[in-house]
Amino acid sequence: MVQYNFKKITVVPTGTDFIDIILSRTQRQTPTVVHKGYAISRIRQFYMRKVKYTQQNFHDKLSTIIDEFPRLDGIHPFYGDLLHVLYNKDHYKLALGQINTARNLIGKVAKDYVKLLKYGDSLYRCKALKVAALGRMCTVMKRIAPSLAYLEQIRQHMARLPSIDPNTRTILICGYPNVGKSSFINKITRADVDVQPYAFTTKSLFVGHTDYKYLRYQVIDTPGILDRPFEDRNIIEMCSITALAHLRAAVLFFLDISGSCGYSIAQQAALFHSIKSLFMNKPLVIVCNKTDLQPLEGISEEDMKLVMEMKAEAMKTVIGQGGEPTSEEGVLLTMSTLTEEGVSAVKNAACERLLDQRVELKMKSKKINDCLNRFHVAMPKPRDQKERLPCIPQAVLEARAKKAEEAAEKEKRKLERDLENENGGAGVYSADLKKSYILANDEWKQDIMPEILDGHNVYDFIDPDILQRLEELEQDEGLRQEQGADDDLEMDGEEMTPEEQEALAEIRKKKSLLIQQHRIKKSTAESRPTVPRKFDKDRKFTSKRMGRQLSDLGLDPTFAINRARSISRGRKRERSLDRTDDGADAMDVDAAQPNKKLRMRSLSRSRSRSRPPSEVVPGEGFRDSAQKVKALKIAKKSVKKRNKDARRGEADRVIPSLKPKHLFSGKRSIGKTQRR
Repeated sequence: MVQYNFKKITVVPTGTDFIDIILSRTQRQTPTVVHKGYAISRIRQFYMRKVKYTQQNFHDKLSTIIDEFPRLDGIHPFYGDLLHVLYNKDHYKLALGQINTARNLIGKVAKDYVKLLKYGDSLYRCKALKVAALGRMCTVMKRIAPSLAYLEQIRQHMARLPSIDPNTRTILICGYPNVGKSSFINKITRADVDVQPYAFTTKSLFVGHTDYKYLRYQVIDTPGILDRPFEDRNIIEMCSITALAHLRAAVLFFLDISGSCGYSIAQQAALFHSIKSLFMNKPLVIVCNKTDLQPLEGISEEDMKLVMEMKAEAMKTVIGQGGEPTSEEGVLLTMSTLTEEGVSAVKNAACERLLDQRVELKMKSKKINDCLNRFHVAMPKPRDQKERLPCIPQAVLEARAKKAEEAAEKEKRKLERDLENENGGAGVYSADLKKSYILANDEWKQDIMPEILDGHNVYDFIDPDILQRLEELEQDEGLRQEQGADDDLEMDGEEMTPEEQEALAEIRKKKSLLIQQHRIKKSTAESRPTVPRKFDKDRKFTSKRMGRQLSDLGLDPTFAINRARSISRGRKRERSLDRTDDGADAMDVDAAQPNKKLRMRSLSRSRSRSRPPSEVVPGEGFRDSAQKVKALKIAKKSVKKRNKDARRGEADRVIPSLKPKHLFSGKRSIGKTQRR
């Protein structure tokens, strides 16, 4: 579990922002109205509260900064030295010391001015003391503005540091630049470290995680190290030196035997001997990389001698508790990150050696006695002098052998990625998705699957006895032809009477005309205008025609014809109603006064009348007009507030209230522009 999470450190505001935040909070969280008519004790309490509240806010914010930033003396030495390399320990402590000093100064200022405010004799003098107290606090904060800016830069950089747990199982990769360290960590973990063909592509520590024997290991990729004096190394190299010095990990020293990194084997061996003191008491594996360019057996004798010397030194780095060097297994390994040959072997060897060392250290510790006391190993009592070796059942041996064969076959099996590289790469090679189908016959794998039509498989329409049915149909057809049976579905004119022939000819003629008319209408449907009834020259839609059709159906057309005529004359004024009994015009002043009700009726018929809102229309669901009026009132009332709120909003590009009351009421008196 990671013990140090620098990403949770609170943001450090700048000096100006710090002052604005605190003073704005004081203005919002404390009373703002005071009058000179108040008792002097109340006025003193008013301003003392403001000074104390401001000092407390400054104290809380500064204490948060001091507490959240790590103390270099109290954290793991790896992080302590790493922060010292990146930010200079002296500057870091000096900045935090200035923050602490500012916190103490602000506390003293508040204490002094609260003491003076106790003896303030007027509103003016108390306010002046309050302004002076807040001003001195702000002056202190302005003086430490550079320290705040420096700590904010450190906080941002620390948040980008990798989350390294110094106490867990760790594999550390080191060596010259451009020898393949980042390529290796990309192969065995899910880390995505940038890989480029030039030196110092990796400028900081990168962390990935891998699994071995159901245990999680963290793999750290370090920047390249050059063989030069300690004081000449830069910050990038010092990150690697710090990790090697303080992390208890298995070290993989990468050696480029091809020389393509720009450094010879002699130079790399010199680097190994110069930093071998950092490898003491750590499992060390020398990895000869890039064997695809230069095999280990093909290097010169001088280089081979240097490699063997490095191997001998690597065996001496980890001395067992009995004082003997470790075995030669897994000390010198070869691999190629390009072809991935030997990558898993290097990872397994490093994890195995680290695991053995950690178990050995735990076995020698004092805690192991407490753990061993909880175990009891039962041993059978000897019955005779005969030696009985452990018996492993034959089934277990066979299962173990079978599992080993499957593992070997799995390693030899070609992956789709290998087949793709062999057959032209991506875009050229097309994977066969059917080769893993589990079918009764392997020849069926490449069969073309039947298509689907209207939700049915084509195979559903195939009758297994179709050939037999076809033969039966052919025999039946042959018998019908022999008997001279004709198709009864076709009408023959010779079998019909003359009246039926005439009716058939009339039906066919009418059918052809209807088809022809329909085709004409369909072809001219878009460009054909709608003809009003009064311009209907063909008189296709007349009341007489409607009457004939209704009569043919056996219905009386009189009522329908009269109703159509009365509706068609709806907008014409009835002369019988517009004239009086004497024949005089109703609009004539000298004429006799007509019936007022009759006249209003005649005028109202000249135009259509609107339906009142309270009238109930069948199908609306209301019992009577009173219920409809009540429902309309409730609906209008329910949308009133919503319509009022929707008049002006955020999207209307207006300021709803130019002077909000909670910001402008009781804050300042007329003629005063000084707020604090």
